[in-house]
Amino acid sequence: MATITLKGKPKPAAKTRNADGEKRAPVRGKGVSKPRTTLAKAQADRAEREEQFQKAQQQRERPAPQREERPARPKTGGAFKPERPPQPRGDAPQRAERGPRARPDERAERGPRSHPDERPRDDRPPRIDQRRSSNRGPGFEPPQRPQQRLNPAREVAPEDGERLSKRMAELKLASRREADEWIAAGWVRVNGKVAVLGQRVLPNVQIDIDPAARQQQAQLVTVLLHKPIGYVSGQAEDGYEPAVVLFQPENRWTEDASGIKPNAGHHRNLAPAGRLDIDSTGLLVLTQDGRIARVLIGDDSDVEKEYLVRVEFVGLPGSEPVPEGTLPNAALSNNKLALLNHGLELDGELLKPAKVSWQNEQQLRFVLREGKKRQIRRMCELVGLKVVGLKRVRIGRIPLGHLPVGQWRYLAPWEKF
Repeated sequence: MATITLKGKPKPAAKTRNADGEKRAPVRGKGVSKPRTTLAKAQADRAEREEQFQKAQQQRERPAPQREERPARPKTGGAFKPERPPQPRGDAPQRAERGPRARPDERAERGPRSHPDERPRDDRPPRIDQRRSSNRGPGFEPPQRPQQRLNPAREVAPEDGERLSKRMAELKLASRREADEWIAAGWVRVNGKVAVLGQRVLPNVQIDIDPAARQQQAQLVTVLLHKPIGYVSGQAEDGYEPAVVLFQPENRWTEDASGIKPNAGHHRNLAPAGRLDIDSTGLLVLTQDGRIARVLIGDDSDVEKEYLVRVEFVGLPGSEPVPEGTLPNAALSNNKLALLNHGLELDGELLKPAKVSWQNEQQLRFVLREGKKRQIRRMCELVGLKVVGLKRVRIGRIPLGHLPVGQWRYLAPWEKF
């Protein structure tokens, strides 16, 4: 049997003691166990812990020191408390022992305390509330209030000038609401100075607008909507929805050539500029621009609105009946047609001149420069006509055109009313 011998130096055994013969500290990671405690030391530690425990027990069982009980106060009836002698102000009064406190009924019998320097209550004058004008004596003078500081920008008297926002609206620079917003933002200057809210100006002042205001105004949009029957122009009422709910991307006219891209900001502050009855159809203007709203519905507006009105002749009360089957254009006399053009009154006011003519046998063409509530229907009733259909086809220079019912388009930048 062959034996294999491996050549090489054997590894030296690990040294567990140093040169002095002392045991070396364990090498980290080698898992050397901690030396065990001797029996004598364990017994000494136990005796020390027991002694500490006994001391703690004795401290817990020690009774708490008793406080000296004060004697109860004697109950005396009608005891009199002598007055304290007055002391000079410079010296601090010495605190004396207090006697027994009297009951409330005893204090009431005793009466109020008196002070040496205090005069009797009978000698006091009655207290008068001088806030009431009836209690003020003849020599009463109200306190002087500090004079309010006046803003030099508002020193123009009302009869000498008008509010800046109103003046800007008259010049068609902006609506009054827009003007107030621009003034608050510091975008308006009057004769080179920044304007303030409520400022009054004279007619010959120079008003300058910051370009930032013009840029903001250029971002406002105007929407042209073909309102269907069954929608109200303004706020929802009687369960009917407002026409603005139709301003949705899916209802935009595919032939809109304005080039404006819709965004969520176009729905903010979008309001109708003019009314159109719930049972009427046609062109309705929704705008964010206060200038356009003022042009269309302002007090001094003279923009034409054109309507096509289908009518039936019903006659006036007490008038002779017309033969059955007579067309409205034949039944209506020329004098009544002339009254539709000018001469009628509504709500006690004479209407502005209008342009009314026959479009066909049953349809009238109205061109008005004002817009009273249900004006066309009330005008027709005054001459014996009943409106059975009404459609607005033009506002100013903007026609309804081929815009389908229920759809909308933007007013292009090059279009003007």
